[in-house]
Amino acid sequence: MKRTAGSLSKEPKAKKQRPEVPDYHATPSLRDESGEVIWPAPKEQIAKARQFILDCVAAGKKTLIVPDKDADGLSSGAILQKTLVLLGLEPSLIHSHLLQKGHSIHDETEREAMTVHKADYIFVLDQGSRESPPVVDTPHQALIIDHHWALDSDFPKGSRHVSACNSPPVATSSLLTYHICAALHDDVERTCDWLCVVGTHGDLGNTLKWAPPFPDMTATFKTHTKKALNDVVSLINAPRRTASYNVAAAWTALATASSPASLLRSPALLAARAEVNAEVERCTHAAPHFSADGRIVVLRITSAAQVHPEASGGIVPKDEFEELMAVLEIGRRTKGEGEAASRGKPRQSNTLMNYFTSPNKEKA
Repeated sequence: MKRTAGSLSKEPKAKKQRPEVPDYHATPSLRDESGEVIWPAPKEQIAKARQFILDCVAAGKKTLIVPDKDADGLSSGAILQKTLVLLGLEPSLIHSHLLQKGHSIHDETEREAMTVHKADYIFVLDQGSRESPPVVDTPHQALIIDHHWALDSDFPKGSRHVSACNSPPVATSSLLTYHICAALHDDVERTCDWLCVVGTHGDLGNTLKWAPPFPDMTATFKTHTKKALNDVVSLINAPRRTASYNVAAAWTALATASSPASLLRSPALLAARAEVNAEVERCTHAAPHFSADGRIVVLRITSAAQVHPEASGGIVPKDEFEELMAVLEIGRRTKGEGEAASRGKPRQSNTLMNYFTSPNKEKA
């Protein structure tokens, strides 16, 4: 059938335009009664956090830093540790505690491990939080620095907190810590600006625009290239993704580094990234398993490492996972497909045996 002139003259349908997503920094901020922007956290919380840090230094007692395992958490801890030393706290009084894989600060084993340090001041950074007993059972003072969603009551009993979760655009924990500490000593900005970038890029990505209300990092990017800083993010995140979950290697490297350059040459970090890359390559060859309708595919991968960079690290019990696979009918063939497979190919009627006379035909 020939096309008519009318059909040829029809204009193609316009493509549906994608909704424009504003840049992260352009997320509308909240303002207080005076019209001042509330960022990166409520002013009262920031002021109390700064005073807590000053009190800690003035007390000159044992201090424990408990950072999360990723680039943001570890950078937060490194910024805080460098600030405490700049303010005059003896480095020998500062200790750190890194959680075991799959644990939280609320687990009894972790509370016992933190108690061993006998710290008078405890800083918990980027760990998320919930309403719970005190961080440890022994006398102490605790400050929670975080950006994950939480209500005012969602923190350990007796602790103080400063949270960015209600102050859009939500700052990372490292950015919040940097903002708090930069006002306490003139050298914090010079020595910790790159740590702030590493932690923030670790959570928000390396395409983030450092525009208000975010601080101006022009000088930082002149001193350290974006490529170097983003490579550091990859290296710092690598140890936690290995089978050994060697977060301690990342923390030691970051806490002792004076610039990104030393981290880019770290044998421990480079080995961890090479291990993860090799495991990722191995897992990319996993065979796909389709659902019965062919609309869902599952790649079954067995690995002690975190082979997907965006994986949260959450653990799903095996029985529940297998139940989900059964519901999705992963690997199960449709009824028609099964019958066709059982029947196999149609038999050929014209075979070699047809050329031989059967006994019945001879009698006929």
